[in-house]
Amino acid sequence: MKKYDVGIIGATGMVGQRFSLLLADHPWFNVTALAASSRSAGKTFEEAVSSRWAMTDPIPQNLKDMVIYDAVEDMETVAGKVDFVFCAVDMKKDEIKALEEAYAKLECPVVSNNSAHRFTPDVPMVIPEINDNHLDVIASQRERLGTKRGFIAVKSNCSLQSYVPAIYPLDKKFGVDKCLVCTYQAISGAGKTFERWPEMVDNVIPFIGGEEEKSEREPLKIWGEVKDGEIALADSPKFTAQCLRVPVSDGHMAAVFVSFKNKPSKEEILKVWEEFSGVPQELSLPHAPRQFLNYFTEDNMPQTKLNRNLEGGMAVSVGRLREDSQYDYKFVCLSHNTLRGAAGGAVLLAELLCAKGYMD
Repeated sequence: MKKYDVGIIGATGMVGQRFSLLLADHPWFNVTALAASSRSAGKTFEEAVSSRWAMTDPIPQNLKDMVIYDAVEDMETVAGKVDFVFCAVDMKKDEIKALEEAYAKLECPVVSNNSAHRFTPDVPMVIPEINDNHLDVIASQRERLGTKRGFIAVKSNCSLQSYVPAIYPLDKKFGVDKCLVCTYQAISGAGKTFERWPEMVDNVIPFIGGEEEKSEREPLKIWGEVKDGEIALADSPKFTAQCLRVPVSDGHMAAVFVSFKNKPSKEEILKVWEEFSGVPQELSLPHAPRQFLNYFTEDNMPQTKLNRNLEGGMAVSVGRLREDSQYDYKFVCLSHNTLRGAAGGAVLLAELLCAKGYMD
């Protein structure tokens, strides 16, 4: 695989910091540009993030002295230095939409962690193991934007990464009728640490703005299909969700209840999970977990602290599968929200786009 020069837009935030760690020694990607708000522009990466570095690993040595560009004012300079960019900015939604389209129109593809374009009909929202075929819509998006190379591709909401991968193959095999999900989400999902959010210590907040709507609606785009140059949303399964913020640094957990059109046995469900893999595994992409779904037989597993970093934080942990009195089955899922759920999922998506030739 050829090497690609890449940029990180929003490099100083928590997801941007995670991007810097994942990309510092990436076998395919070489970071040649960092960009952020005007507050950080002109500073070195180390100067901009040292007082608010939120990762346990140190700032990458090869990025410390890289001078940060203004994500808006220096857009043409950044686009001229890279083959594509990762975007994880903290801006208003309409501003993010405009920013990402502007980069795309400069013939600079954008792999976005942001939610702004998730429901733009010709922007693919991809979990690489599940709906890689949605990348077909990029041709129509390029036609709309008037570009040859430029486009936008996004990853889904971080909490979906824990439970959608477990539900999707069950639906394809047995037909899922409806699904109830309660998510227990780490504070890093809000871009916070306990030092910066002491109110979360010994506390649970039963509301996360916009999360329940995303949890109920975004799966229908993932389940959707490309029609007439757009992604048509699926009608089912039906999702309902409650989302809680819990005092955990990293890792989103979900309690899942499902009803089937054709109820399988427990053994059939476990077999589907064990055998499920996707294009990233077939292509041996650098950040693809070898075993995507990992089932734990112990009653008290998976646990956030013990299992969130499974396979570099890119695998999904599942446990406690059992029959339910109102739904057919219930189980729990866990994934690392800033790895599989955010920066890692975007890096895997970029690897998939490169392997399929979209970045050439």
